Amino acid sequence: MIELKNISHKYGEKYVLSRLDFSAERKKITCLLGTSGSGKTTILRIIAGLETPVSGSVLIDNKTVTENGRLLVPPHKRNLGFIFQDLALWPHLSVYENIAFGLKTRKEKNIEQKVAETLDFFGIEEEAKKFPHQLSGGQKQLVAIARAIVLEPAILLMDEPLANLDVKLKSKTIELIKKLRDEFNLTILHVTHDHKEAFSLADKIAVLNNGKIEDEGTPDKIRVSENEFVRFFIER
Repeated sequence: MIELKNISHKYGEKYVLSRLDFSAERKKITCLLGTSGSGKTTILRIIAGLETPVSGSVLIDNKTVTENGRLLVPPHKRNLGFIFQDLALWPHLSVYENIAFGLKTRKEKNIEQKVAETLDFFGIEEEAKKFPHQLSGGQKQLVAIARAIVLEPAILLMDEPLANLDVKLKSKTIELIKKLRDEFNLTILHVTHDHKEAFSLADKIAVLNNGKIEDEGTPDKIRVSENEFVRFFIER
């Protein structure tokens, strides 16, 4: 489980999160839903250890990893994968090299076998020697996910990775994400501004507005929320 307790964070003098409490269950898909600037990406970065909140605690599986402005466990020891909105593929590396990069950094054994198995799982064996600029948007998406999954994380953080996909490809990728949760027992935290995407994907949805959670619960609960902001947001 991921738990954020009384988290506050600011950029300059402006608070983007204020005394926020939030949790994501193990082996479930939780969606952070909200407009740009609502604090969604900041929450991901705090969980990953890429930013340190000014106050509050972050716990992963009951272990405190951040507390009151102190980073207790560095990002590389949190056993998580992060898929950025721009995918952040290395442009000078092939698909194979992008996927192998983290394994080489960790000096893993059987790198060739692990990469081959991952290429096969995602169906991108034929793209192994290609470079990112030679791939379609959907293929880039698969490579970014594959690069995270090959490291066998317990948690997968996804920052609006479906934003630039067409409807058909988005639907296909949503089913892939669900498959990843089941195949690899992943805890997935997924950021989106698209309520339809969240309803299709999530086990739990938290709706953010100006750094605060307006409502949270199952998709069915959010659909009938009595919160004024949530009703406005999902009826747009």
